[in-house]
Amino acid sequence: MIYPTEVVIDSQPVRWQDVTAVARHQAPLSLSAAAWARIENAQAIVQHIVTSQQRAYGVNTGLGALCNQTLEGEQLAKLSSNTLLSHACGVGEPLSDEQTRAIICCAIINYSQGKSGIQRPVVEALLALLNRGITPRVPSQGSVGYLTHMAHVGVALLGLGEVSYGGQIVPAAQALAAEDIIMPTLGAKDGLCLVNGTPCMSGLSCLALADIHRLLRWADVLGAMSFEALRGQIAAFDEEILALKPHPGMQLVGRNLRTLLAGSEVIASSLGIRTQDALSIRSIPQVHGACRDQFAHAAQQIETELNGATDNPLLLGTPEHYRIMSQANPHGESVAMAADLLAIVLAELGGIAERRIDRLINPLVSGLPAFLVSNPGVNSGMMIAQYVAASLCAENRQLAQPCVVDNYVTSALQEDHLSLGTGAALRLHRAIANSTQILAIEYLLAAQAFEFLKVERFGEGTQRAWQLLRQKVTPYDQDRWLAPDIATSAAILADERLLAEIIPF
Repeated sequence: MIYPTEVVIDSQPVRWQDVTAVARHQAPLSLSAAAWARIENAQAIVQHIVTSQQRAYGVNTGLGALCNQTLEGEQLAKLSSNTLLSHACGVGEPLSDEQTRAIICCAIINYSQGKSGIQRPVVEALLALLNRGITPRVPSQGSVGYLTHMAHVGVALLGLGEVSYGGQIVPAAQALAAEDIIMPTLGAKDGLCLVNGTPCMSGLSCLALADIHRLLRWADVLGAMSFEALRGQIAAFDEEILALKPHPGMQLVGRNLRTLLAGSEVIASSLGIRTQDALSIRSIPQVHGACRDQFAHAAQQIETELNGATDNPLLLGTPEHYRIMSQANPHGESVAMAADLLAIVLAELGGIAERRIDRLINPLVSGLPAFLVSNPGVNSGMMIAQYVAASLCAENRQLAQPCVVDNYVTSALQEDHLSLGTGAALRLHRAIANSTQILAIEYLLAAQAFEFLKVERFGEGTQRAWQLLRQKVTPYDQDRWLAPDIATSAAILADERLLAEIIPF
C-alpha cells in the first residue's frame, strides 16, 4: 500500500488512506483556498445569527437537554469554553498518538465541508497540532459515539492537560508555547463544533482499515503456505470452478493463491493423494474472499461518513440566505455497523487460520512430525503455540459481538438512541492485535513445516515468504523460547514493505 506523502483537503473525496497517511506516517495536512472559503462562509452565518438574535441550537442555546435555555452576549463564548471543560471527562488509558491524530484529522475534514460554523483560527490551531507533532493525551474510554475524545483535544488547545511532544509527555501549555501556537478566543458554536460529529469513530476506523487491509493480504500468503505444507489439492482453487460463484473477493483470493503456489514441487507431487481436503484448507478462497468483500463494504461506509457533514446543527447557504438545521448527523450508525462487521471479519480470518494451525501440528492429519519437531516427547515443539492461537480466537469471537445493537439513554432522555460506534471502532484495534498474533503463529508453524518437505522448489510466493522469515527466525531442532520468535513474526506482518517483497497485490 502506497500512502500519500502530503494531503490537501479540497473538493475531492477523502479516503481512509489519506487519514492513515496523516495519522500514522506524519504526512502534512493542509486545506485548499476553496475549503477555507467554505469554513469562513459558515462562520459568517454564525455571526449573522448572533447579531440577529435568531434562536439556534448550540449557537445561542444550551446543549442537549438544555436546548431550550437561551443565551446571549458573553455567555456565548463562555458556553464554548465550558463545553470543552465539561465534556472532557474521559477515563482509562490514553489513546495512542496515531489514534488521536486520526481523530483530529477527521475533525478537520468535517469542518472543511463548510457546514459547521467553526472559526478559521480554531481549525488552524488543530492543523498546527498535527503538522508540528503536538498530540493531546486523550483518555480512551467514555464515548457513546462522540463528544469526550475531541473535548480532550479542545482543552489541550486551551493549554490544559498533557500532550505528547518531541518524544516526551509535557504540559500542553509548554508545547503550545514552544511552537508559538496561540488559541484564539472561542466564540459562538466553537465549543460545540469541537466536540460534535463522528470524527472519533471515523478516525479510529480508518486506522483499523489500514491494518485489516494488510492482514487480509498476509492471510492469503500464510494460508497458501499452510495449504502447501499440508499437500493441498490445487483443484479447489481452479479458476473456472471459482468463477461459478462470482463473489469478487473470492476471485481475487483464488488468483492470489494460484500465483503464490505457482511452480510448487510439493503441490505437483501431491496431486491425487486425497479426494478432497478439509474445509479449512480448501475453502480459503471462499472464507478469505468473503472477508475481503465485507471489508470493501465497510470501507465504503466509513469513507462515506468521512466525506459527510456530521455536526448538529448544520449551516446551509450564505449569510444573506441561510438555513440552520438541527438534525442527527452526529449519529454514527453507519460507522458503528461497519466496525461491527469488521470485527466479524477479524474473527473469521483468525478462526480459519487457527484451524490450519491445528492441522499443521497434528500428525494424524498433517503427514508431518508431531507438533513440528524432529524429536517429540522430550520436545513439545509447537504444541502450546496452538493453544495461544485458540485463546486469541476465543477473545476475537467475544469481540465480534455487535456493539451497535446495545443502547443507553443520556442527557435526560434527549439523547435516547446511541450508536456506540467509538467503542466498536476501539474494539477493532484489540481484535487486530489478536489476529496479527494468530497469523504470526501460523507463519512460524508453516515455515517450520517447510523444513520437513524435502524439495528444491516451493511456490513462487510461498518460497519468498519462507525465506523472509528465515532471515530473522532460524528453524527449530529442539525446544527453545518461543515468545520472542512469535514477536519477530508479528513484526514482519506489520511491515508493508516486506509484504510487497513476497507478492504485489
